[in-house]
Amino acid sequence: MGTQQEKDELYALDISDVEWLSPPGTEEAEERVEIAYLPGGAVAMRSSMDPETVLRYTEAEWRAFVLGARDGEFDLR
Repeated sequence: MGTQQEKDELYALDISDVEWLSPPGTEEAEERVEIAYLPGGAVAMRSSMDPETVLRYTEAEWRAFVLGARDGEFDLR
């Protein structure tokens, strides 16, 4: 996945002006996951109820997550 240097650079990025996207059909007051696309294919993710806590993923990490989700790795049993 990402190297420590990649992660450090990713977390050093100023993301104060990014556009946060949420699933269509969600209400402003609903708790929802929001994502923002960052340079180099990276992605930031946060909860609408805790917007100060932001997780950042390199392009490789995000790709692995999305592919895993599509394959059902995170399905509830």
